[in-house]
Amino acid sequence: MKILFVASEGLPYSKTGGLADVVGALPKALLDAGHDVMVLLPRYKNNKVESVAIRGLTVPSGHETLRFPNIAQGASVGGVKFFFVDDPAYFERDQLYGEKGVDYPDNGERFTEFARAAIEFVKRVWMPDVIHCHDWQSAMVPVLLRTSYAQDASVAKLPVVFTIHNLGYQGLFPQSLLDQAGLPASLFGMNALEYYGKVNFLKGALIYSDQLTTVSRKYAQEIQTPEYGHGLEGVIRDRAKDLTGILNGVDYAAWSPEVDKLITANYSAENPDGKRTCKRNLLEVFKLPVQNLSRPVIGIVSRFDEQKGFDLIEAIAADLMREEASMVVLGTGKPQYEKFFTGLAQKYPSKIGVMIAYDNVVAHKIEAGADMFLMPSRYEPCGLNQIYSLRYGTVPIVRATGGLDDTILPYSAQNPSGTGFKFDSYDSQSLLKCVQQALAAFRDQRIWRTIQANGMARDFSWRQSAAAYAELYARAAAKRIQGTVKTSN
Repeated sequence: MKILFVASEGLPYSKTGGLADVVGALPKALLDAGHDVMVLLPRYKNNKVESVAIRGLTVPSGHETLRFPNIAQGASVGGVKFFFVDDPAYFERDQLYGEKGVDYPDNGERFTEFARAAIEFVKRVWMPDVIHCHDWQSAMVPVLLRTSYAQDASVAKLPVVFTIHNLGYQGLFPQSLLDQAGLPASLFGMNALEYYGKVNFLKGALIYSDQLTTVSRKYAQEIQTPEYGHGLEGVIRDRAKDLTGILNGVDYAAWSPEVDKLITANYSAENPDGKRTCKRNLLEVFKLPVQNLSRPVIGIVSRFDEQKGFDLIEAIAADLMREEASMVVLGTGKPQYEKFFTGLAQKYPSKIGVMIAYDNVVAHKIEAGADMFLMPSRYEPCGLNQIYSLRYGTVPIVRATGGLDDTILPYSAQNPSGTGFKFDSYDSQSLLKCVQQALAAFRDQRIWRTIQANGMARDFSWRQSAAAYAELYARAAAKRIQGTVKTSN
């Protein structure tokens, strides 16, 4: 099967979150399974390309104007070909979606052009059997295919699978965006893009795509409820029969302590000695005293946002600093949390090290050198770091939500096969109690080694997930042939 991935970011070319990891790894797994896969991304600043496939592609824009992006080809990665929509005015910026916590005001126009260019790409460069779109930035692909391109015989029956990586990000814009981006005014309706007086890109994808997926079984259930549906739970329930939760996989060629080239020493479940060497190196990187080598080190690698549970950590920070443990934190995001962690490190310089940055090398060092990994998320569609942590023998402490609930088995005396520690209620005292439970287990190294071994034995490779996606692609193609999905507004 020929599959085109359309996404706003993907490794190794661009990344702000877990979406990039998926777009970098899943195509390779599908290729290994015998499928033909290409990836289309925006060309961001510093993305190198090798050739131009289409020069000056004509794309309609708002106010009856035209734009002329190029379609460029980058280096193949693991046999997967990467193409780019190249429009410097739209995409050659310092960040992908916005700066200093503020979205770029023209994101609606930027990613509408990206979607139009994707459709023209399949018409002019490579016609797939299915398009796999990801998150709101690619949502206009299924919308435009079933409206503006509905009478175009070359693409009218092209099936679309759409993956929700995080329902909290929907692409909300004022009604005027339709005119600014050259979208049909008829799309502003309850059964299309209208959402409480605004334009909602993600809603359009939920309505017009053939099959919907999200990145864990638990999250697929959660987003049909008011608590996690972010106002779209009714739309999602209407498409429930077409929604599948497929857990993200992990690229163990990049994220395994046995082969990781970014850590100080390699190690395995059978020969774990290198983990202590990695812990010493981690303390050096964060300039923490060497005496912390005998204490548990709790690691955090995250975007700083309310979603990730940092309000809970802030509420119990003083309690955590009283524990016989240290902490290393890597991330960027909301200024209030950057300030919180920086201030905490200044107040407790021997117990917590903080880097306000995105640094892939340091992220690997935390996974390898920390004893525990903390993810107290309010909601978490899938999460990858807790899965990485399992392989590195870094015991996860998580809240029972989304993919965190699907991937971590709670350890207890009654459940010695557990792989981590988990709490249910979203409150600071439940988090503190869970951390203290993990710290108590650490003090008994026999128990701790059992928990580590349990986690390191788990297999979350992409092979099984790729097979589930392949089955879904075939289902989407069959549905499009039968004509059972909305085709126009």
